[in-house]
Amino acid sequence: MAPLDPKDIKLLALLQRNGQTPAQDLADQLGMSASQISRRRQRLESEGYITGTPCRLNPARLGLNVQAFIQVETRAQSNGTHQSIKRLVSTTPEIVAAWTLTGEADYIFRVYCTDLAALNRLVQDVLLPHDSIGRVHSQIVMDQVKDDTALPLPR
Repeated sequence: MAPLDPKDIKLLALLQRNGQTPAQDLADQLGMSASQISRRRQRLESEGYITGTPCRLNPARLGLNVQAFIQVETRAQSNGTHQSIKRLVSTTPEIVAAWTLTGEADYIFRVYCTDLAALNRLVQDVLLPHDSIGRVHSQIVMDQVKDDTALPLPR
């Protein structure tokens, strides 16, 4: 893998803002040709720097009016428990992100629901009855100050 040069860093920064920016627009901003941009982008993709170009949706326009973080403590610490939680996360569309943690909680889930009743159903009917889950603690998002997918890049 070749080290990233300043043009690579700038290209990654521009693509983080909008992954669908046409190669010619990127070329104009970076002082390169569109074909050079395309080759760099392909290299950055093949080397694993770029893993996809997702489309960001507006949750409110889709009726997803409640965002929450749910901390989960498992009943046991085992590979079976971890696999069970992974299956739960992959089959529950309301859970849009999940992380394992250190500290009191074993996992934290980011969830979107239509309303508080839907969030309550998720907790009461899906999470709490799950064999691997011992305790949940929900925090409802009141206001989102920042939600950026851009990573800090070397200067």
